[in-house]
Amino acid sequence: MSLYSSIRMAANTLQANEIALQVVGQNLANANTPGYIREEVLLAPAPSQRQGDLILGMGVRVEAVVQRIDKFLEERLRSAVSDKLSSETLEQAYAQLEGLIGELGDTDLSTSLNNFFSSISEIANQPESISVRNLAVLQGNTLTADINRLATRVNDVRADFNDRIQNMAAEINRLTEQIRVLNIQITETEGGNISASDAVGLRDQRLEALEDLAELIDIRAIEQDSGGVNVYASSDFLVFEGTSRQVEVVLDTDRGLTVADIQMATTNAPLNPASGELRGLLTARDEVLGSFLDQLDTFAQTLAFEFNKLYSCGQGINGYRELTSEFAVDATDKALNRTGLTFTPENGSFQLLVYNKKTGLTQLTDILVDLNGLGDDMTLDDLATALNEIDGISVETTVSRNLAISSDSPDQEFAFANDTSGVLAALGLNTFFTGSTAFGLEVNSALDDDPAKFAASLGGVGEDVDNAIQLAAFLDRPLDSQNGASLTVLYDRLTGETTQGATITQAVAEGARAFEVSLRGQKMATSGVSLDEEAVRMIAFQRSFQASAKYIATLGELFEVLVAL
Repeated sequence: MSLYSSIRMAANTLQANEIALQVVGQNLANANTPGYIREEVLLAPAPSQRQGDLILGMGVRVEAVVQRIDKFLEERLRSAVSDKLSSETLEQAYAQLEGLIGELGDTDLSTSLNNFFSSISEIANQPESISVRNLAVLQGNTLTADINRLATRVNDVRADFNDRIQNMAAEINRLTEQIRVLNIQITETEGGNISASDAVGLRDQRLEALEDLAELIDIRAIEQDSGGVNVYASSDFLVFEGTSRQVEVVLDTDRGLTVADIQMATTNAPLNPASGELRGLLTARDEVLGSFLDQLDTFAQTLAFEFNKLYSCGQGINGYRELTSEFAVDATDKALNRTGLTFTPENGSFQLLVYNKKTGLTQLTDILVDLNGLGDDMTLDDLATALNEIDGISVETTVSRNLAISSDSPDQEFAFANDTSGVLAALGLNTFFTGSTAFGLEVNSALDDDPAKFAASLGGVGEDVDNAIQLAAFLDRPLDSQNGASLTVLYDRLTGETTQGATITQAVAEGARAFEVSLRGQKMATSGVSLDEEAVRMIAFQRSFQASAKYIATLGELFEVLVAL
């Protein structure tokens, strides 16, 4: 080997160590940079040279600068991030729902229920007291207001989750576009598969973008030979090397709320991820909060109809002089159980009492509600005709298809009793509650105006408190419409399922967080920067650089000797 060849070999060594030291410096500079992947310099022996019968090495060369990364681990980590965000979103939903229910406080719904039924018990103890009846009405207003407020607040949380879903489409589009642009830049920088080095800074940015996208939806990222990645959500591709596909928001209505869903803009295929924040938001909005509202509606409907069925059979201290049914009937010539009423009546009967305040006499009339499906079943017009035959009252069907009843004399009042058909509660006659949903449940305004109408009696207007005794025990009364379950059981199911769901979701979220932490630990061991290790490498490359410099100095001295000969 000539002196010139030796000097060139030493120069290669100096250059290799200089590049290695630069890579070490890059790692040290980014030791605390989020998302940074440690870089490595790959050194290889330089091509050998033949000199006579000898084959001599030409030193070292830098083969490539690459990222120290486990691509399989990155894929698992993205999957773990998706699972964690999905479960944490559900955890947030349950936490907010438990806070709204507030079972650990003294302002929860169960307290209002107990206060309401306790106030009815007081009527049995003081039947002549109007103020006690007024207290029961006030407690009823408190109960309905609490149910309304709970439904409204839960729906507000649903709306908040829905807004987050609607805003997510733009974020998905931003990330997919960023990945598309980075794909092009990486391919151009690396020259396809020509260069063995990685476009390290650009690849770091792309890994960050992929993880950010994985937080929103579960994805599969497949790297191509060109250096670009193809990103798939289920079977739909979002990024295909230098191209990307957009998603868009579509609106629909669910449970009275305008809800947003996300679909592929080009195919209209719904984006239905298995995990990620979007999956958590959809599940929270539609299944957790939506199902709770459904159960709360069922609870409110059961309270209204079943309580009203019992209540409507009673009479107050005062009767009615005028009364209009709450619920309109779609068609007055159809059978009452086929007109689409919120609550469906059945075959049975009820009694109408006409009470003369001057004489103290009560006229009692039985009204048969024929809904047995045999022959001509009773329509609203039929019911109006039957009631019109009773002396002392007048009945008509209003333009809005409600039933209007009025007494013929200021000295006469009317009331109801012994309804086995449920038609009074179904039409909204002589009821305590109005409305049929958790949002619309209220106390009948007739009782707000005159608490003396509270139907505590079963034996006639102002006669006894037998109905109040039954109403006070209603909370634990087995209900046929709920397969024998009582209102207490329904409420316990409502709160119990929420508590159970919150506990399970919290456990799942804790497991997902622990798994992600474990994978991040493995990633740090593989791709993270260790200051101690980099310091050792720096000293090794520094010593190699110094030795190469000394080698060149020695060759220089030999060259001077050669020239001097």
